Amino acid sequence: MDKSTLLTGKILKLHGWPDGKIIGLAKSAAEQLADQGFDRETILARLDAVRQNPSEFMTETLMADLARECIRLIPKDEAPDDELRASPLPYPIWGRENIEEGSIAQMDNAMRLPISVAGALMPDAHVGYGLPIGGVLATDNTVIPYAVGVDIACRMRLSLYEVSPHLLGQKKGMFEDALLDQTAFGMGAQWKGNQRAEHAVLDDSAWNATRLLKTLQDNAARQLGTSGTGNHFVEWGSFHLDEPLFNLKPGEYLALLSHSGSRSVGFKIADRYSKLAMELHPELDKSVKHLAWLSLDSEEGQEYWLSMELAGRFASANHYIIHRRVAAAIGLKEAAAIENHHNFAWKEKLSDGRDVIVHRKGATPARLGVMGIIPGSMGDAGYLVRGKGISASLESASHGAGRLMSRKAALNSIGKSARDEYLKERGVTLLGGGLDESPQAYKPIEAVIAAQHDLVEVIGKFSPRIVKMADEPGDV
Repeated sequence: MDKSTLLTGKILKLHGWPDGKIIGLAKSAAEQLADQGFDRETILARLDAVRQNPSEFMTETLMADLARECIRLIPKDEAPDDELRASPLPYPIWGRENIEEGSIAQMDNAMRLPISVAGALMPDAHVGYGLPIGGVLATDNTVIPYAVGVDIACRMRLSLYEVSPHLLGQKKGMFEDALLDQTAFGMGAQWKGNQRAEHAVLDDSAWNATRLLKTLQDNAARQLGTSGTGNHFVEWGSFHLDEPLFNLKPGEYLALLSHSGSRSVGFKIADRYSKLAMELHPELDKSVKHLAWLSLDSEEGQEYWLSMELAGRFASANHYIIHRRVAAAIGLKEAAAIENHHNFAWKEKLSDGRDVIVHRKGATPARLGVMGIIPGSMGDAGYLVRGKGISASLESASHGAGRLMSRKAALNSIGKSARDEYLKERGVTLLGGGLDESPQAYKPIEAVIAAQHDLVEVIGKFSPRIVKMADEPGDV
């Protein structure tokens, strides 16, 4: 090591590094950077960058330990106690007439949390764990794993092809085979051997950031390009575009639409950190125990955040692989693609300038000009929308039609013949699919879209024709 690059503890102290474990970690990192040929000023600048924004370096092998120690030493504001507000903060509701009281009660509870800042309830709302599906919640420098959801980064992807959708009727068997052969559904769904896909996400450095993520990397490799149970689907259909988009003219296009998330990767991240959050808040009222939070000034909060973001990248890659495989089986070239998360948390600003964490559990981002996809059921239309950036809704919209009845109620009340007749009348062929996902179990999508006309504008309509879903029911 060149003496000109040597950084002693004394030099580091002169640059503001405190005594203790952290200065040893900084010195060790400095020595490794020097061995890589960096000069003293560059090394000092690099160390200072870690100190200023440690969360950005948690995935870097060389800097991860230093970043964690920096986070541990961040002066903590006095943590809010676990006592709930006497009454919920006010929040707007869209489509109130079609939302059950249980969903509103859950949202009320969320708005009583001491960390809550603002909220909104979308027209597809129904009861969930902790936060209702369709609930949008802004919090102060905290993230709530259960307000993100168990299927982290569950998302939509719509691919458009410059081919007539009439092909679906002319070569129906070929399109059915593409779905049957190139998709895998179910809790244990995975690809084996040379069927496994390759994608840059599998080499993401974040897999090495925590012990949990290291154990999930193999799962990710096995499940890349697969879908889960319940309302996850991959379906062919016709798409009507209302206005020019991505160099495409208005008109009818062949389209592929998918809905799924981060598979077991997201589930295990959610399970680990939701339990940890509850352990950290033992005095939190039992009615909101699933809304326990993690401070983003804590190592646990930063670990969850980077894990959530990795799950998001994995979910996006998942959809990319599904669409690439299915389209390749037909010989199609994608002309345009749109995608969005709806189980995620974002760092955003409120209209008054406050920095918050916005959780959208079963809600679609609808910032001004941002496009999103709001699907219906297996037998009903879905819509491509553009957000209007309405601050009262925390710039959000619904993520789908929303359930009209629980899975258990659907299984007990909807017969196979009734479901199949509904699909036949609309020209939909179903491959797989449980009765719990019957179209009759969902709210009318047109009513849900109409209830949020002030939040989004419709720019296209997808009509399903051949739908592939898991054979087993979702979590009843």
